[in-house]
Amino acid sequence: MAHTSVPEVLGAIKDVDFPADKDRLVTAARSAGASEEVVKALRGIPPEQYTSREDVARSVRVDPDSDLGYNATQRAEQAREGGKPGLSQHLREEPRTPIQEELDR
Repeated sequence: MAHTSVPEVLGAIKDVDFPADKDRLVTAARSAGASEEVVKALRGIPPEQYTSREDVARSVRVDPDSDLGYNATQRAEQAREGGKPGLSQHLREEPRTPIQEELDR
């Protein structure tokens, strides 16, 4: 299965005037001839008002299979670890390991 990237998603919405909601972004991407993967990624973002392309980039999930295989406990732990709701996991801050802390000293 092919996946999309953030630059592809942002390219599909380059003509959108912000603020824009999710439906407007999806419609604009379809009008621009975006691939089905790009449209699917935009359909997966939270239904909010987005003030800029950067907001969309932070919210779009570019790897739709990234949490497959996680059980309910793992998903709950992942949600508790922080981040704005709807924020892709790869954009969330991760706690520093003891080794990283030791190397910074």
